[in-house]
Amino acid sequence: MRLPCSAGLALAAVLASPAFAQGRSTTGSEDDVHSGGPIVVTAPYVRSLDILGNVSVLEGDELARDIRGQIGDTLTRQPGVSATSFAPGASRPVLRGFSGERVRVLTDGIGSIDVSNTSADHAVTIDPLTVERIEILRGPAVLLFGSQAIGGAVNLFDRRIPRRMPSDHVHIDAIGGYATAANDRNAGASADVAIGPQIVAHVDASWRKSGDARTGGYVNAPGIRHDLLHLAEHAVEDGHADEAAELTAAANARGKIADTASETWTAAGGLSLINDGGQLGISVSYFDSKYGVPSRPDTSHHDHDEDEHDEDEDGHGHEHGEGPVTIGLQQWRADLRGEVEMGGGFFDKLRLRAGYADYKHTEYEGGEVGTVFTNRGVEGRLELAQADRGGWRGASGVQYSHRDFDAVGAEAFVPRNLTDQFALFTLQEWHTGPLGLEAAARFETTNVRAPMLGIARGFDTFSGALGASYDLAEGVKIGVSGARAVRAPSAEELFSNGPHIATQSFEVGNPGLRREASWGTEASLRIQSDAINLTLAAYYNWFDDFIFSNATGDEEDELPVFQYYQRDARVWGFEAEASARLAQIGGFNIVGDVTADMTRAKIKGGQYVPRIPALRVLGGLEAQGERIDARAEVEWTDDQTRIAPFETATKGFTLVNASISWRPLPEAKNLTLSLAANNIFDVEARRHASFTKDYVPLTGRDIRVTARASF
Repeated sequence: MRLPCSAGLALAAVLASPAFAQGRSTTGSEDDVHSGGPIVVTAPYVRSLDILGNVSVLEGDELARDIRGQIGDTLTRQPGVSATSFAPGASRPVLRGFSGERVRVLTDGIGSIDVSNTSADHAVTIDPLTVERIEILRGPAVLLFGSQAIGGAVNLFDRRIPRRMPSDHVHIDAIGGYATAANDRNAGASADVAIGPQIVAHVDASWRKSGDARTGGYVNAPGIRHDLLHLAEHAVEDGHADEAAELTAAANARGKIADTASETWTAAGGLSLINDGGQLGISVSYFDSKYGVPSRPDTSHHDHDEDEHDEDEDGHGHEHGEGPVTIGLQQWRADLRGEVEMGGGFFDKLRLRAGYADYKHTEYEGGEVGTVFTNRGVEGRLELAQADRGGWRGASGVQYSHRDFDAVGAEAFVPRNLTDQFALFTLQEWHTGPLGLEAAARFETTNVRAPMLGIARGFDTFSGALGASYDLAEGVKIGVSGARAVRAPSAEELFSNGPHIATQSFEVGNPGLRREASWGTEASLRIQSDAINLTLAAYYNWFDDFIFSNATGDEEDELPVFQYYQRDARVWGFEAEASARLAQIGGFNIVGDVTADMTRAKIKGGQYVPRIPALRVLGGLEAQGERIDARAEVEWTDDQTRIAPFETATKGFTLVNASISWRPLPEAKNLTLSLAANNIFDVEARRHASFTKDYVPLTGRDIRVTARASF
């Protein structure tokens, strides 16, 4: 039975998503991560996003080696990528210095539909254990995924809606591991089962549990340590020896980072109908996580006479806290994907993708409920891909999303708000000989409203990009692009007004914010040959009405007030990635590689944009064999002294890592056992993009054992 075109047209009313990734088939040979096949990116109608975009792909053994509890920490070895690293349980990607509302985290082209974009302490509801492929997309082409992708997008792919029939009726993937730095135990598995000639069922589950993470040096940065020791001196002078001892111990704390333990589990099931006419599939999934939210040490000076007076008046002493903060998070999600072959006319395929999620997380202060966040949302896309006609092809479509966000409790710094977006987009590509041209455009209308405040804002935005590439010689390509990108302000930027303990600030929005717009240009050079691969990209963005949060100098609820403002800004930088085959020794190819990236960002008037990652260089040497791969690498990160007001500088660091992978079944190559040692010299390291860097450093020496199987 063929899937009729009418079925796809009926489902078009649901409004669904971009072209799915052309993942590996389930045959053993194509599952081999050493097969050296070409990289196929998210949208098959874009040959490689090599004009309007810059893409990195993480999959196979490399993904297994880098996998962490949150997607942000999983990607930090990739060019141009850092992470918010708020805590092991909450870390979102930072692309080219952008995060939050300027970076989209997608699952198969649809947003994660959580609240990770509203605050750095909120986790992304995608477990990397369930992911088989990750694409990091940068440059103007990512505007096809929404104006919130102005800084880039991270697109993750799983098999929850099967894309093809398993070749042997059943296909199983499994991964499991243990890591010493946080006593991290994790396991995940999935199965695709053919239950008929055209129907595939899928199930998967994952589990991860870790204790408090351990760092290689002092837990607290020098500034906090200085303040704590200064308070200890005052406590001694006031005759409070016990308090002085506690403060001194906190200042000298090393090793374990308190309140960083986490536990996460997921489960999902899916079903697909697949035949020559196309495919149609659904899935349902559940995500559950509980993780600690570390607290910044209290470095404010307490007047003991006033504390005693307070105790006399109300009958009990001053409360210094209500216990450790933890977050309990749950999300139910349903997804739909379909594709209909159009019969070889002007349009080649009709593609559909949609997702709905019901999200809730509770922030606990000790054993008490503090704040409850909820988010119900739907997102979908419908697109038509054109057939290739004499070097010209492309795709056009529509996208819709709805978000209903609410927060109730002590830290409800954002009132209930609803956001609706509708967009039209197109991407066109034309190649003739060595010349390639691309053009992209997106019109988007956004409505944001806060019923309790009686405020509603509407924004119409238009973004567009043009690019050209030229093949100088075989394997040598240059490219240049220019783009105009416009973003509507988010509900958090418009309506925030309350204390936010996670970021140690009282956040105040600005309901009068205008659209944020930028002109950007990017140039690239790519060289690909048997001996060397090189990718170099440089970019420059001129922002009009750049939205940023800045300290006002005032205090509210004993927290510094941060207000959202708009001002022109400049963001520029580069990314470089190169690898070369250096020698062949015995049965091993010796390959050297290097990755480097840098971002600079300044507000008009001279102020630096906060939390911009420092210059970073990572170099590695790898021996690649039929059954064994061995790798050693050094990652150097510069000091970051280009800081915003009220921001602290971050000392640079150097990490040394090593790993070895063994494939004990050389014929099938579908089982890999890996041993990795990260931060071998146990150095103290802090990520400048992190809100919590001064009291949540990166983990110290970490020995990781991983097993990955696919059969």
